[in-house]
Amino acid sequence: MRAKKEALVLLLAGGVGSRLNILVQSRAKPAVPFAGQYRIIDFSLSNVMNSGLTKVGVLTQYKPLSLMRHLGMGEAWDFTGRSRGVKILPPHTGFKDSDWYKGTADAVRQNIDFLEKNPADEVVLLSGDHIYNMDFHAMLEYHRFKKADVTIGMMVVPISEIYQFGAGIIDSENRVVDWEEKPENPRTNLASMGIYVFDYKYLLDTLYRDRNEVDFGMHILPRAIDNDNVFAYPFYGYWRDVGTIQSYWEANMEVVRRGSSISPAEWGIRTNIEADGRPADRPPARFGNSARVSCSMVSAGCIVKGMVQNSILAPGVVVEEGAVIRDSILFADCVVEKNSMVDLSICDKRVTILEDSVVGEGTNHGIPNIIQPTHLYTGITLIGKEAVVPSGVTIGRNCIINPHTEEGKYPTSEIADGETI
Repeated sequence: MRAKKEALVLLLAGGVGSRLNILVQSRAKPAVPFAGQYRIIDFSLSNVMNSGLTKVGVLTQYKPLSLMRHLGMGEAWDFTGRSRGVKILPPHTGFKDSDWYKGTADAVRQNIDFLEKNPADEVVLLSGDHIYNMDFHAMLEYHRFKKADVTIGMMVVPISEIYQFGAGIIDSENRVVDWEEKPENPRTNLASMGIYVFDYKYLLDTLYRDRNEVDFGMHILPRAIDNDNVFAYPFYGYWRDVGTIQSYWEANMEVVRRGSSISPAEWGIRTNIEADGRPADRPPARFGNSARVSCSMVSAGCIVKGMVQNSILAPGVVVEEGAVIRDSILFADCVVEKNSMVDLSICDKRVTILEDSVVGEGTNHGIPNIIQPTHLYTGITLIGKEAVVPSGVTIGRNCIINPHTEEGKYPTSEIADGETI
């Protein structure tokens, strides 16, 4: 019997992720920090590594520089060597918008030369913007057992959420017999995870067949279901799409919640801690005599002298005496000065909150953000990268402080719910 060739991995990491608002203003969605020291893409890359797969093409597009620095040569995930590696695959852009990827299938089609130079028996197609723990080796074995042309990773989600996903109707053998892309009136609660295994030759033939088929969910999968062997691979572990501010905040909070099913350390998730040019060997976190920390993640290099509750502090965060951090996510090297409070907020890198300030004022959800009401409506306030909150300023709920906002840009000492600066 002919030995099986190792599957080739294509990781789609070019999405805009616009619902994450200012968190993706200068970075691709997969490069957004998560759970202190990680980035979102670390979960897909680590799953690939832990499944024993070693050849990965990463398809980039939107704001790719931060992501490319983070990936490097793939050393952090053991992807370096003669027979292994990570290849960055940017779009073959010219001067027109039409040269950019039109959809997921078009993105793969534009990199068909990479496929042809790396022959395999199967292609594992992943998204780089989900938080999950999955054994792709088991999915590949299932795909081979079913003699499938396409296998789709699928899981049950609440019927009220199925409109956000591709949805599959299956028979008793798990064969997908019908498909609904983001249905308004769903007939199933079985959602696509955006994880596919394709037979290698089948995928090449499919991409060559019809160049008007630019998206897997909208075009290729419905036709494949009608004509070929498409199966659902049932998944019962942890998986979350963190494409909105609310879902991103919730997934981070699950990391610090007792009894949660998400544990990056236990899952073997790796990251490139040297990517930002910051020292990789930050000293251990330090806690002053007045520090009070509960249900929180405090990363290396942090200095905590105040109170931290149910929050995540990335490396290098400083919380001075009398400061309170509650239900919040602070990216690397933020500083919260004396007697300030950060409540139900997300602060991007190197934010400085000067003394006697309040970020997240109010006891309810407030009014939605006036400019982006579909992004911020649950009370979460966003502070952009390297912004400064002046001393004595109070910022309400669902507010946006744009990156690099300086002290002199605040029109008043009280920023009402839903305002943007």
